[in-house]
Amino acid sequence: MVIWCWTRALSLVGRAAGEGAAVLCVMGEALGPVDPFVGDRAPARPSSILPAATAATRPIDGLRPGSRAGTALGVVRSSYSGQMSSRVAIVGGGHNALVSAAYLARAGLDVTVLERLDHVGGAAVSVRPWDVDARISRYSYLVSLLPEALIAELGLNLELRSRTTASYTPYQGPDGPAGLLIESVEGEATRQSFRDLTGDDREYEAWTAFYAEVAALARVVAPTLLEPLPTEGSIREQVVERTWADLVRSPLGFAIEERFASDVVRGIVATDALIGTIASMREESLIQNRCFLYHLIGNGTGEWRVPVGGMGAVTGELERVARAAGARIRTCAAVTGIETRDDGATVRGEDFEIDVDWVLSGVAPYVLAGLRSEHPPPKPLGGQLKVNLLVERLPRLRSGVEEAVAFAGTLHLDESYAELEAAHADAAAGRFPARPPGEIYCHTLTDRSILGSELAASAVQALTYFGLHVPHGALRHPDLARDAEHQFLRTLDAHLAEPIEPLLLKDARGATLMESKTPWEIEDELGMPGGHIFHGDLSWPWLTDGRPADNPARRWGVATRHPRVLMAGSGAVRGGAVSGIAGHNAAQALLEML
Repeated sequence: MVIWCWTRALSLVGRAAGEGAAVLCVMGEALGPVDPFVGDRAPARPSSILPAATAATRPIDGLRPGSRAGTALGVVRSSYSGQMSSRVAIVGGGHNALVSAAYLARAGLDVTVLERLDHVGGAAVSVRPWDVDARISRYSYLVSLLPEALIAELGLNLELRSRTTASYTPYQGPDGPAGLLIESVEGEATRQSFRDLTGDDREYEAWTAFYAEVAALARVVAPTLLEPLPTEGSIREQVVERTWADLVRSPLGFAIEERFASDVVRGIVATDALIGTIASMREESLIQNRCFLYHLIGNGTGEWRVPVGGMGAVTGELERVARAAGARIRTCAAVTGIETRDDGATVRGEDFEIDVDWVLSGVAPYVLAGLRSEHPPPKPLGGQLKVNLLVERLPRLRSGVEEAVAFAGTLHLDESYAELEAAHADAAAGRFPARPPGEIYCHTLTDRSILGSELAASAVQALTYFGLHVPHGALRHPDLARDAEHQFLRTLDAHLAEPIEPLLLKDARGATLMESKTPWEIEDELGMPGGHIFHGDLSWPWLTDGRPADNPARRWGVATRHPRVLMAGSGAVRGGAVSGIAGHNAAQALLEML
């Protein structure tokens, strides 16, 4: 599972990441989809490391405790390797798990998905958090990395719409409030907006040159994401040396500082390196470079599109095709332990036990280590604040730009390069930034289907804010989280011609329709350790020098410490964001082994 959303312009834009869909759950049995959207329900268990199994177990599918789960399907001929009847348990029911389940069930394998919550989808869900007819993408909210080839192979009925605006960035100009507009398809308005900011065309020419290089790298990497990992050398030989040096070999901040003169433009470029990642742009580990790359390679364009119906529509389709293929989906089925053997594994919950031949893990590597009683890797720590809200209408901006233009794409707030670095310094010291940077976007300017008919016919809009550089421990107390909400409103107000608070929609009881999700709440609700939306730091999408690729799991980037357990979630190589890539690749690795 994963979350969220990421920016940019050119045609490489946006924000996103995750997993979702509601089911009727009776005694741990998912009786079928109720709706592709879920309500505001408490998690079955808040801890990211689940406790040891209880002694008592009860059967799944009417079998004795400890017996083989499911009815043997017999020998089923598949298009992969001839004859298969292997039993597979997929731990976690996020969007990647559903992708794996669909591919493996279609190949004739006996597949059971085990999800601790009462619905599948993880972070890619739509919810109705308030007593009004509006379904909000609570965690993830835009889509870029989901490959068109995967959508076609699985037969997903999805509509992903482009946004007319890539981004809008308010700034204080010499003559008063102004803003940098970048269209999704850049034209004269974008060029003129750069000229208004800098006085000439040099910054825009640097912009187009830089993103032409990024696009060339994206076109090389994107076709490999559903294939075994390419070698680093095979990618490097197709990319010009300067691009490779700037994006892969040196901290991205050096390239940004060298190529761009404007602090505003530098900040816009830098934000794609910081979504879900707390780092200085000069960070030597290059985690910011890897984050930047994933934000800009989706389908070779990097465009972030709006899922019509919200993120729940994505999960709803994945659940549909997985069930149609024959996969069993069990909700309210928290896995508490995984015991591996040379020939398979036993997966245990509080009241069930399943013997299987293979396990696919949709949970984070840190969580998987706890389930297998292994020494865990360092716990990842997230660094973002997500705020969802409904407004009676869009507020007017001080710059005078049309509201529908500014809010349709990514509206950058306090995200100049200097402001990003200052916020990182605060976060590195464990403090909530004095001037928290973030960005806001309006889903309903592109898709009003998430609103009921009455709201859809009104001027009401659904806004999403994604705040950067929020240290994991800074907002642990609920009162601090609420203070952060108000800080967000003050940050937005600084760029508005009118205060936002009077425009916040209220329900019949007078309650403001606004909710926030801190890293602590994300960990508590989704089981993502530390609230890290990628399950840990992202990896390069290729085999780095010296990394072994001597078996299918390693070739596909889904290996774990045990050969019978494969990583099928965001913790896999090429995991992260709502892409389905990790789920696809884990399924392909397993089919190659059989």
